[in-house]
Amino acid sequence: MNCIAILDIGKTNKKLFLIDEHYKIVWERGESFPETTDEDGDTCEDVALLTRWVKDSLQELTQMPGYTVKALNFSTYGASLVYLDRKGQVAAPLYNYLKPYPAEVQEQFYRSYGTQSQLSNETASPALGSLNAGLQFYRLKQLQPELFHNIQYALHLPQYISYLITGRPLADITSVGCHTMLWDFVKQQYHHWVKEEGITDKLPPFFPCNETMQAGDYKVGAGLHDSSSALIPYLTSFSEPFALISTGTWCITLNPFNKQPLTPEELEQDCLCYLTYEGDPVKAARLFAGNEHEQQVKRLAEYYQTPVNYYQQVAFDPAIFALLHPADFQQENRPELLKASRFANRSLTAFASYEIAYHRLMMDIMEQQQHSTKLVTAGTPVKRIFVDGGFGRNPVYMHLLAAAFPYMEVYAASVAQATAVGAALAIHPHWNQQPLPGDLVEMRLYTHNKTI
Repeated sequence: MNCIAILDIGKTNKKLFLIDEHYKIVWERGESFPETTDEDGDTCEDVALLTRWVKDSLQELTQMPGYTVKALNFSTYGASLVYLDRKGQVAAPLYNYLKPYPAEVQEQFYRSYGTQSQLSNETASPALGSLNAGLQFYRLKQLQPELFHNIQYALHLPQYISYLITGRPLADITSVGCHTMLWDFVKQQYHHWVKEEGITDKLPPFFPCNETMQAGDYKVGAGLHDSSSALIPYLTSFSEPFALISTGTWCITLNPFNKQPLTPEELEQDCLCYLTYEGDPVKAARLFAGNEHEQQVKRLAEYYQTPVNYYQQVAFDPAIFALLHPADFQQENRPELLKASRFANRSLTAFASYEIAYHRLMMDIMEQQQHSTKLVTAGTPVKRIFVDGGFGRNPVYMHLLAAAFPYMEVYAASVAQATAVGAALAIHPHWNQQPLPGDLVEMRLYTHNKTI
């Protein structure tokens, strides 16, 4: 059986997939590793363990009966850089993007290169400290100049995994273009601060995400940032304009059909730009809704003496929806609502049952979601919204979303392992002679009954 092998590396889980020519997953294995600490005692990925796992996985692939692996590609979490010395060895820890960023270094950066608002605007990156990978590199130069001097290349994590197999240090546009503060979205090149700091000399050449290199018997891709990779099955399957709400801890609305530059107001409301594997901007809006939901269902479980996952049994109830004043949906939302939903300040004594309280929680989250999604869909030709991830399986969320966007087609959509499948699709012509399948995305339409 001809297959492609995909290493899909998340912050917690590391997975190896074999995907056949019809884009069905035919084999998978997952692992998670203990973290280590950097020189400041902050937790971070153990790059030595990760490296060993990649090499062991490759060894395993060569010995698997029944499968002929034609190609390899990689998708990993972003905002992570691996620093290589002049011998091609890892020279520093794989710093955690949650590592606290020193205030004095940040102030010095903005003093040197412009206001936070100006730089965020030019690089389509909200100011996020260590989540801006470029600022990680800047910090290293300021605080560890000798280490900086000894670095030959800084590789984004997907390209480090590719480097382990091909030996070629490369850059890819999906990693560089994702809230790194490295890329000038107007000039379509590295921002001038990157050049002035001498960092461009340590960034390898770009390699197209839809091309491959030969390494032994394999065609090998350069790897992709996971958010851009997860969008590929949808871009492949649909030509009509759509927005995708990717739900998990964060609910991120991705609109590949919004060509407008980010405004300062949008940046202040947690909007940013990704780049597709073909280098096109994707405007996105982030909302911490999955986290809010997780915290509040714990509060509900405690108050109503139910299991924490009791909400999974709650069906959408139009009568409760009508009772809780759906007219709220018609009001203009205010940006400050994005900080926290109203539910955190509501007293649970106001609700006669868990079901009513849960509908109220979801309506409060939907008020935020409606505002966040409109930031990137308003004024664009988008007529369809797809929801993947946890909330796509939540009927209350889906019915409320259909009510919040009555003029859109709202679908719960799923692609099994979208990130891994996206990485396989990116290099489709290099390993797969079959046509692209028409059933990559499973969909269920939700409509809001206008008579409610």
